Formats: sequence, structure tokens, C-alpha cells
Amino acid sequence: MSFGCDSIYELSDIPIAEVDELTDPDDELLELTQKTTFNYFWDFADSSSGMAKERSQSTVITIGGSGFGISCFPVAVERGWITKDEAIERMQKVLTFLEGSAKYHGAFAHWYTSSGVTVPFGTQDDGGDIVETALLFQGLLINRQYFSGDNTEENDIRDRITTLWEAVEWDWYTQGKKSITWHWSSTHGFALNHTVSGWNEALIVYVLAAASPTHSIDKETYEKGWARSGAMKNGETYYDRVLPLGETLGGPLFFAHYSFIGLDPTNLSDQYATNYFVQNRAHSLINYEYCKDNPKNYAGYSENSWGLTASDNNNGYSAHSPTNDLGVITPTAALSSFPYTPEESRQALEYFYERKNELWGEYGFYDAFSDEYGWVADGYLAIDQGPIVAMIENYRTQLLWNLFMQDQNVKDGLTKLGFTY
Repeated sequence: MSFGCDSIYELSDIPIAEVDELTDPDDELLELTQKTTFNYFWDFADSSSGMAKERSQSTVITIGGSGFGISCFPVAVERGWITKDEAIERMQKVLTFLEGSAKYHGAFAHWYTSSGVTVPFGTQDDGGDIVETALLFQGLLINRQYFSGDNTEENDIRDRITTLWEAVEWDWYTQGKKSITWHWSSTHGFALNHTVSGWNEALIVYVLAAASPTHSIDKETYEKGWARSGAMKNGETYYDRVLPLGETLGGPLFFAHYSFIGLDPTNLSDQYATNYFVQNRAHSLINYEYCKDNPKNYAGYSENSWGLTASDNNNGYSAHSPTNDLGVITPTAALSSFPYTPEESRQALEYFYERKNELWGEYGFYDAFSDEYGWVADGYLAIDQGPIVAMIENYRTQLLWNLFMQDQNVKDGLTKLGFTY
């Protein structure tokens, strides 16, 4: 599934002259941003498990955020930030934690202590979280491809990932229905009864559920559960951009990032979208144009300062979007959209870095800020940090897309669901 930059930008209607300017492999600011952000998952990782902490102000371990961090281990090795031996050692520690932690029909909970005990995420949410589990396995399967050497250590990593992967009972989470349920608890069962349905960040759940060699779902479950028999389609035009899927004005930008850490949207299509790269580019540009338009007249919004997605804010936490605009810009929104909006994301990156005295810290850009309220976050969230590293790399080299899409189980799952790629 390797492709050249020109094929991406031909879809994106970006002049080739701009592509050449924007895809300099020696770009120092991109490198600095990736490397510094990756250190959240390396230097700041939980010392006993190697897993990522939910946020920089907490010791609770996050499964989805750890999946994003694990995804970036190959990036760190290839760019020379860590050695392959160091990555192998860390992967071994991570796998030991995952093997010993509480699981729920093979699925992982949202949060854990460093000893592998489940930390409830909320009322009745004290068991398996199939979305967090999918984000974790996206990262693990990337590493199963990357550690391909014929030696004891890499064979062991692949075997241990495969054992964990094949133990996830994706079909159990359907409750025998044609949809996947988000949560199951040994205490509360399926009491939350939250269906994973699109369009949002969770396409990867259905792809991996179909890809499972042991507990797979069928195409009808994807069609009725995820696509809602076509009801996830949009087709409306916002800021002169047709949005194929999703809610009004696209929703928070993490919809275009989380499932696409490994899943390559460039040539991905099915009966609901003729091209998922076009979907994600339209979503990103609508978000950009909305911030530039700034209909609520918030201080600080501009063509250089844009990006609405889930993050901390001056009153707590929210899934920011054009329909839930609280005056807060979140750097991960623009930076993780680099593959889709390289020019607009480049402008944002340079602007954020110009304000580094306010916005930049030990692990890169702070989670969010608001000029309207004179507020800057005082820390970082794993689920916002990881996509910055991964998606900038997918813009630069497509490394994680190439690794994930080479996995035979993934190919089989996509084919089973009717995708072309």
C-alpha cells in the first residue's frame, strides 16, 4: 500500500509546487514537534508498565492513549530518537502489563492502575471498552508488522501480540445483534447499552472486529451497526466543501484522526464513501474555514490559529466542534490533520510555535488554549499527544499507514466489509 506524496495531493487539489515546498524531509520544526511530543510516551510513561498516563496531572493508565503511543515506537526508532533495542525492551514491558491486567472477554478497560487493576471510567463503566481496545490493537498490530526480524526478541513480541489479539471476543460485544456495543462489565453486564455507530472516531472498531481471525463479525453488522444502513451519510456542503459522512459541520476533528493512525484513507473506499481521504480532508477544511470565519467572534481565531476537537478547556473538558464552539483552540486538531491539510496545518504549527513561550512545554504544545478567556492548559492528554506524532509521520513518510495496511488480518477484514484500498 505504499504511495507517493503526489497521489495524496492530487486528491487534495494542492498545486505540486506547494507539495514540494511542504514535504521537505529535513523539516526541523516538524521533527522537533514530533520528537518532543513523543517524549510524553517515552520519558513520562508509567515506570512499572511502560504504558501512557491519561494526562500529565494523573497516574492513571489509559488504554487508548497507550495505543497511540505504542503506534509511534517505529517512528521513534526510524528517526533515531530511541534504538530498536530500547523499543523492544519497552514493548516487552508493555506486553507483560497487558497480559497480566484485568480483561473482559479479551477486551481491555478504559483505565488501569499501574498494577493492572481496572479503574472505573464512570458509573457502570468498570469493564471492557471495545473502542479503547481497538485503539490499543491498532498500535499493537503496527508493531507486529514492524518487529519483523527473525530473532528471539522480535519473534516473541509478534507471538505475544498475536495471543492478545486473538483473545479479544469482538463478537461477544455484539450481544448477538447486528451492531457492536461499547461497554461490558462483569458487574453491570451491557447495562450502558451504548452502540458503536458512525460517523465518529470508531471506524477502527468494526475494521478490527472483521479482521479478527478468531472472533470476527460479518458485513451486515458493519452495515447496520456502524453505517446505520446508510444513515451516517451527510452529503451537505459547508464552506464550499461537500462532507460525505457525519454530523453538521463535521464534528470534532479527532473523528479524522483516531481510526487513521494506521488505517490508510488514501485509497480507501466502500459503499458509503468513495474516498475516505476526501472525507477527512473535507472535515479538516470545514473546521479550518469555520475557525477562520469565526462566527462567534472569539478572540484569537484566524487562518493561523484554528482547530476544534476534544480537549481540556477553561471550564473542564469538552468535545469542541463548530456546533460546540467554546472559544478554545486545541493544537492537536490542526497538527494531526497534516496529511489532509498540509498548508493550513503548517500555518498553524508555525503560529503555535511563534507563541512557544506561552504554548510550549516539556512535551510539546500544551493541550489547548483560549485567547478569549486568557487561558492556557497546564498539561497534556495522551489521546491528544499521540495523534500529533503519528499523523505528522503519516504526512511525511506514510510509515504507520504502510505498516498497518500490510497486516494480512487487516486486509482480510477490509475485504470482508467490502472496502477497496
